[in-house]
Amino acid sequence: MRLRALLDTGTLGLRLLGGEAELDRTVRGVMTTDLRDPSRYLSGGELVLTGLTWRHTPADSEAFVRLLAAAGAAALAVGEAELRAVPDDLVEACARHRLPLFAVDERVAFATITEYVARQVSGERAGDLAAVVERHRRLMSSGPAGGGPDAVLDLLGSDLDLRAWVLSATGREIAGPGRPLPPHLGAELAGAQQAAARTGRRGPYRIAVQGRTYSLFPVHAGAAGTDPRARVLADWFLAVEADAGDWPDERLDLLRGVTQLIAVERDRRDDARAVGRRLAGEIFDLVAGGGAPAETGARLRAAAPVLAPGAGGATYWQIVVAAVDWPGGGPAAGPAAQALLEEVLAGPADAGPGRVAVAHAEGQAMALVPLAGAAHAPGEPGGPHEPLTADSLHALLRGPLARGLGDEGRLTAGVSAAVSSPEGLRGALEEARHARRVAAARPGTVSVAGHEELASHVLLLPFVPDDVRRAFTARLLDPLRAYDRRHRSDLITTLEAFLDCDGSWTRCATRLHLHVNTLRYRITRIEQLTGRDLSRLEDKLDFFLALRMS
Repeated sequence: MRLRALLDTGTLGLRLLGGEAELDRTVRGVMTTDLRDPSRYLSGGELVLTGLTWRHTPADSEAFVRLLAAAGAAALAVGEAELRAVPDDLVEACARHRLPLFAVDERVAFATITEYVARQVSGERAGDLAAVVERHRRLMSSGPAGGGPDAVLDLLGSDLDLRAWVLSATGREIAGPGRPLPPHLGAELAGAQQAAARTGRRGPYRIAVQGRTYSLFPVHAGAAGTDPRARVLADWFLAVEADAGDWPDERLDLLRGVTQLIAVERDRRDDARAVGRRLAGEIFDLVAGGGAPAETGARLRAAAPVLAPGAGGATYWQIVVAAVDWPGGGPAAGPAAQALLEEVLAGPADAGPGRVAVAHAEGQAMALVPLAGAAHAPGEPGGPHEPLTADSLHALLRGPLARGLGDEGRLTAGVSAAVSSPEGLRGALEEARHARRVAAARPGTVSVAGHEELASHVLLLPFVPDDVRRAFTARLLDPLRAYDRRHRSDLITTLEAFLDCDGSWTRCATRLHLHVNTLRYRITRIEQLTGRDLSRLEDKLDFFLALRMS
């Protein structure tokens, strides 16, 4: 904006005292100061506001104005509240250094001028940036462009002072301003974005986290088909550390243009995954169809440059099977589960198409996860690095996806053990499928089970009919719960600790901070109330199962 525009705005209370020939100067910002030397804080083009508390003698005016002019200040505006009139020595100094000088009416606050200038300059910057973004969008639409979304986020930071991140549906950071978001914050923002998107409202969605407000702009790409339920789980989004509630339409349109630009990149990366998806589909067809291990091994070796670039040596593999279930089903369930696994298994430092390949069939997604390592057993030196576990996968999915699925949908997943040979893949696939069925038998919007549970009694519990489970647990535990309510005692807690300590009186008493005699009294009371004997293995096992099913 020009200085002349400020003078023509009557509400600002500005009166020109000198420098009429310089009114076409551009104003790029505003600064309020009473420092004797504010030049180190100026970058050029600022309107400097001052109350003159730095001025003690007429000589101070010359030094102050000389420093402002050398730093490239656009103009000086002086408040009249203290001195009632601008000193002549200041007017003369500004004339010598060709620095326009304004007087500010005592009834006008500096904050009013600051807000007006910031609003005008921001709008002009947004217009300039919009043109840059449009050029960048055309470049990306016609072919690969250097920098991808990071280049656009840099523009937002440098031109509009906005810190922004591109995040996946699971909260994984795709691009950012250099300082990564903490994982828990990314998950919180992803959950808020999905919960808001399910309502069908147009973004941006606003959320306050730890005293800071973030505005979330959905990035609608072509992933996961056209089912809106699937899009909520698959779309990226742009998180801006600012409150967009009072933004002008021009700035909102600019940010929506940025999301369109990011959507181009999302589609490009989705297309780049096509080769890995095809290879994974071929491998899973061989494995599920009982293909010869030699043929499967040859296909794995051919796929290694795509699925495990730079792995080196032998490679372990894990398989993850996942399904998204909605009332009425729908053809988008498989692609939605596929997009989720691709995002969550890509890893925090990998936004590209490599490292994991996922196929989908019959409403389920199947991921082939490479674990680079030498030919050693899992957990030994040289073995796979940090194999995926059910707990780690559940932690990544639970927060954001529970809100995106709402009260109707479910995500269930199973994780296999790591295998090092083509012969082991058939068993790993069945293991992951069976683990997913165990997860599906449990309650919860997001449920994940691992291979280790398939060798445990836990495998059997989900398949016991609900009425049998309720009758069994009620017969054993209801008398203890009733006694605890009436007497405010801790028989249930004592029973859990006793079984967890393998029936050791000393260890259990130490854990509960009880005298052994007090523990013996409680165990005796449990046996009297239930008619069971906790020295017998069968009764211990019944109590153990009842507690696990309750």
